[in-house]
Amino acid sequence: MVSRSTKISRVKRGVAERALKVEEEKLLDYELVLVISPEVADENIAATVDKVSQFITERGGSITEVNQWGRRKLAYPIKHFMEGSYVLAQFKLEPKLAAELEANLRISEEIMRHLLVRLGE
Repeated sequence: MVSRSTKISRVKRGVAERALKVEEEKLLDYELVLVISPEVADENIAATVDKVSQFITERGGSITEVNQWGRRKLAYPIKHFMEGSYVLAQFKLEPKLAAELEANLRISEEIMRHLLVRLGE
């Protein structure tokens, strides 16, 4: 025979698991491409990427993958520069925080351009 406290703990565990699933469903998949200024030294590019990663993780998101493509020539001059360092990041984040992330990327002096795309449906 199962005791009453065991039944209650099973119910609580089930409720907690469902709440966790609902919380995970709120997170959407995103892909972010950054073009970092050539004025940023190659050693400091990781620090710039870490700032973006920290923004995402502090707000409940999770980083899936980060690929540094290195320094590439730009198709057209941006802020009088002809090259920049490219970084591709994939992560999960709440949709309402995506606009806040983009606002922070816009005001960053280290990041010349960015493209944030929501993946999937």
